[in-house]
Amino acid sequence: MANTFLTPKMIISGQNALSDSANELSKMGKKAFIVTDTTMLKLGNLAKLTNILDQNKTAYTIFAEVNFEPDDVIVIKGANLYKENNCDHLIALGGGSPIDTAKAISVLLSSDDPLSSYMGKIIDINRPALAAIPTTAGTGSEATKFTIINDTASKVKMLLTGPCLIPDLAIIDPIFTSTAPKSVTSHTGIDALCHAVESYTSRKSQPLSDSFALSAISRIFNNLKKCYENGNDIEARIQMSLAALEAGISFNNSSVTIVHGMSRPMGALFHVPHGLSNAMLLEECMNYAVEGAYDRFAQIARHLNLTASSDDKQAAHIFLDKLSELLNDLHVPTMSEYGIDKEEYFNNIDKMAHDAYASGSPSNTIREVSVEDMVELYKKIYR
Repeated sequence: MANTFLTPKMIISGQNALSDSANELSKMGKKAFIVTDTTMLKLGNLAKLTNILDQNKTAYTIFAEVNFEPDDVIVIKGANLYKENNCDHLIALGGGSPIDTAKAISVLLSSDDPLSSYMGKIIDINRPALAAIPTTAGTGSEATKFTIINDTASKVKMLLTGPCLIPDLAIIDPIFTSTAPKSVTSHTGIDALCHAVESYTSRKSQPLSDSFALSAISRIFNNLKKCYENGNDIEARIQMSLAALEAGISFNNSSVTIVHGMSRPMGALFHVPHGLSNAMLLEECMNYAVEGAYDRFAQIARHLNLTASSDDKQAAHIFLDKLSELLNDLHVPTMSEYGIDKEEYFNNIDKMAHDAYASGSPSNTIREVSVEDMVELYKKIYR
């Protein structure tokens, strides 16, 4: 069976990637619609981009209102502002939220249909040119055909997909990630790790996605803790930026599994940032998934040089022990520590489990996953 493998049309990565992208940015259009957040304004990151656009004599409108995980309301507002200002292309600057928002805006610019109408369909539109500049090393959205948008009416995180959503240009400059606080470094890095491990242990894995996944896992285990403990470690930041990109490319061509499936309902109902909800779920979900894929987890352990054991079950659990150790070092808060009310949480477990199952992601897990299994996992992870 043949496999399709998708990536952005162009990737520019490494130190000075933004400045070296000036020529490519100038080709995108005459007036950019910049999708970002107020933090990028305060940190001076937006100015780094607009200085280049000014030098290129490219006009722009700034939409710096994506200060939370995006919903359909903010996407509609952005699309209207784009039209009012006669923009002709989009540049997303920020974490996964601005990038996902820019993708969703591009959909509304090409169709009068509501975003919810695309649930369960492959989006196929002619959208404006889109560049993505990630400022965290985690979501990989700069390299994927996915966008995740909260539906305010149903309180469901919509997973929207289509090859046309992959940005034309991805600019991976580690200078942006150096401004991320420790908690963001931790949670986004774990998100990238989820992407890579889930992709590699998915029913839909393929040889090329496996290569990117294993490379990303190695970079993360070798560099995430360094970034967390010393945010100014530029080489570690470079490696984590590449890892997030690799992990994004990997799951874009394979799939995520149970962690992301269960994470989205938590985010929608309890407003837990995406990377953090993944981090809260990762250990227990992988302990569940391993029984269906000892060989795949064992291969990760051997790739990391954690063991030379030929016993797949033993090697797989060595990896899971190392994963637990890493999560402990990154100080992932429990749900109770984060402030999620136990009674409210347990009252919503059935809805979360059904929403997770409906998303389709858990079914990509090699071990069979039922709604009842996820109900029990949701109960187990509350601490």
